[in-house]
Amino acid sequence: MNILESLPALPNTQVSKELLALNKPKGYLVTQSDDLGRKTVYDLLPEWAFSDGWMPIGRLDLESKGLLLFTTNSKINHALTTPKNCIKVYEIWVRGHVSNEHIEETLNGVQSSQGLLKALEVKKISTGGAKTKLRVVIDEGKNRHIRRLFGALKYSKFGTPLKVLELNRISIGSFTLDLKSAEWRYLLKEEEARLMKNLQKT
Repeated sequence: MNILESLPALPNTQVSKELLALNKPKGYLVTQSDDLGRKTVYDLLPEWAFSDGWMPIGRLDLESKGLLLFTTNSKINHALTTPKNCIKVYEIWVRGHVSNEHIEETLNGVQSSQGLLKALEVKKISTGGAKTKLRVVIDEGKNRHIRRLFGALKYSKFGTPLKVLELNRISIGSFTLDLKSAEWRYLLKEEEARLMKNLQKT
């Protein structure tokens, strides 16, 4: 559903034609099609998003949810996916008690098959049972970056790896998710301008 359809009509001049946002639910692949017939994010968008070449900016894996931007503009895509150029914020639930030492490790970085994985900022939000909720900020997006980063850490009590149970991306640069699950909308021109203006300098 396009959330703008439920709002008072906006002048066409206020709506960006370069960027749209989707609140991706879990269980949808970020791909144009799937040989196994699984659901993709294009099942949540109008048919023209596929036919007109709207491409996702970055990725969210099958079990992750949250903000996903789309564009037909290759320059915007490049600007928002260049490492160190754009901050992305996530809220995650991790199995295990995440200690200050764990957080320090994520900030220093851990080696993986994808190279060095690290976070810019990790803040503990809450705990529940044997789970910890965190706010994580990164400025790059290697394959399954956050899941691999925390999976490389050990839960000291049992010696088992930490595991990200839930992952929700809540913002990309200056744009913060404001949609219900499975809803989409165009960005406003002022949101697009602010997003592009506030990119980090590389």
